[in-house]
Amino acid sequence: QVQLVESGGGSVQAGGFLRLSCAASGKIFSISAMGWYRQAPGKQRELVAELPTAGTTNYGDSAKGRFTISRDNAKNAVYLQMNSLKPEDTAVYFCNADVRAWSHITTIKTYWGQGTQVTVSS
Repeated sequence: QVQLVESGGGSVQAGGFLRLSCAASGKIFSISAMGWYRQAPGKQRELVAELPTAGTTNYGDSAKGRFTISRDNAKNAVYLQMNSLKPEDTAVYFCNADVRAWSHITTIKTYWGQGTQVTVSS
């Protein structure tokens, strides 16, 4: 089984920063893309940023210029540095990973973390 665990959420004032972390564990053969999504109350889940193993990083419009995604492939981890936070960034942030696990080595499955709350006050 593969698990993703996020950490680093919390409450911050507008203009502040947070760094989210997400680590994947389990019987992982390889991970291709890793990314972050968020979901605010009453809204659909939206892309924040995604980072493939190779290729171009993709940021959602809300993250461009303020957020930075990075990976540590040796640790199967992905990070999200969030600067200049705004109240509208308040949401539950989820990480995901496209994984080949030993139990399904010929198939890539997308796994999700349980989410971490980010609250930005004005």
